[in-house]
This record gives sequence, structure tokens and C-alpha cells, in this order.
Amino acid sequence: MKFVRSVLGLLVLFPSLAWAQAPATTEQSPPAASVRPVDPATSAATPTDPAATDAATPVVMPPGAPAVPSQAVLPKDLSVWGMFKAADWIVQGVMIGLVVASVLTWTVFMAKSLELMVAVRRQCRLLAAIDNAPSLDKAPSSDLVAAAQAERRLSVDTVDDRDGLKERVASRLERLEAGAGRRMLKGTGVLATIGSTAPFVGLFGTVWGIMNSFIGISRSQTTNLAVVAPGIAEALLATALGLAAAIPAVVIYNHFARQVAGYRALVGDTSAAVLRLVSRDLGRR
Repeated sequence: MKFVRSVLGLLVLFPSLAWAQAPATTEQSPPAASVRPVDPATSAATPTDPAATDAATPVVMPPGAPAVPSQAVLPKDLSVWGMFKAADWIVQGVMIGLVVASVLTWTVFMAKSLELMVAVRRQCRLLAAIDNAPSLDKAPSSDLVAAAQAERRLSVDTVDDRDGLKERVASRLERLEAGAGRRMLKGTGVLATIGSTAPFVGLFGTVWGIMNSFIGISRSQTTNLAVVAPGIAEALLATALGLAAAIPAVVIYNHFARQVAGYRALVGDTSAAVLRLVSRDLGRR
């Protein structure tokens, strides 16, 4: 009987024990994660920072979305006028001076070319007329003929001094020839000055502009090409303007030197024609 009672008591207590142990089984902690060995090479290459992980992940733009503007676009206007406006005031002064010098060069070229053309044509007509004149008194009026006639009048009281008269007339004509050459060269000296100094003036503007560019680089603490390029381009523009002013000035000056030399040779031929008239008149006496 005692065995039966003990068995019945166990049967009554078993459901209550099972009900009491059920919540404890639901609140058990999850099993610990298994620990795997870490490779140093792979752990160094794997980013642990979430920001680094997001930065390394490429951003995929949806189709039809507007393109993101590139950061390499230059922030300044790199046209000639834009670089001039962005340049330092000293560099701007250099550029303005070089532009004025270039305008002066072409003004002298046009004015002196017209003057030389008129003078050469007039001298050619005068030379032809003096060559065809029978005597000095019938020669067309000109500075050379007037100088020869004046010297002949001053030497009228000399006796049998034909050689001396010729020398004195030749001396006067030689001075007039040199004066004509100097008049034609007047105004061309500025071309020589521009041709010799304009490159150095432009170089000064370039050095000043590059110096300011390096100062700006040190202040911005960046060597990005978009920051460095505009300042250097502005500086090099001064050198370009200096060469643009100097090269035509040198070429035009050499051109005028050859033209004036030809004009002086033409005046020399006219002087020789006047001397022939003087010698012819002295021979008739």
C-alpha cells in the first residue's frame, strides 16, 4: 500500500514540476558564438570603422539622376580678359604698358611708311628732273639745288677756284644728305627701345605674378592644379604680351633701317647730279 501511495504522489507532482520549469527554459541565453582564429593579414585589410566601410563602398546612382559636378573644374575664367581682371595691379599695369607700346609700334609703322613712300617718289622725280636739266640755273628748285646756287654766289669773287668751289658745294650737299637721313629716322628710335625693353618688362610681370601665385599656394596649403594654374597663367600672359610688343618692333625697325638707307642712297644720287651740273657750268666758263 505504501508503494502505491508513493507512485500516485509522484504522478500528481510531475505536472506541477514540468509547469514550473517551462519559463526557465524559454529564458535561457543563446549559445555563445564560436570563436574562429583571426588572420593578421586579413584583419589589417578589413575596415572596422563604419565610416571607412561606407567610404569604400561605391555609390551607385539611379538611372536618370543628374550627374555630380566634377571637382577638377577650374574656378576662374581663363580667357585673356578674365586673366587680366584677376591679375595683381602691378601685373595689370605691366600689361597695359605693353599694350600701349604695341599700339605705338603699329602707329609709327603706318605713319613712317606713308612718309617714306611720299619722300621716295618725290626724290625719284627730282633726280630725273635734275639729270635732264642743262644747267644749274634751269634745274628744278630743291634744297640741294638751292645750296649749290648759294655757294656759287658766295664764291663769285674767287679767281680760278673751280676745284675749291666743287669741294665746298660737295660739303654742303653731304650735310643736306645726312640731314635727310636723320629726318627719315626720326620716330624710329622708339621702335628700338620697345624691341629691346618689352621682353624684360613682360618678364618682370611674370616674375611678380608667379611670386604672388606661390604666396597664394602657401596660404591655401594646397597644390591642386585648379588652384595653381590660374595664377601661373596670369603671370605668363605678361611675357606673351611682352613678346607680342617686342617682335614686331624689332622687325619694323630693321625694315625702316633698310628703307632709310635706300632713301639716303637716292638723295646721294641727286647730290651727284647737282655736282655734275656745277661742274658743267664751270666748264662752260
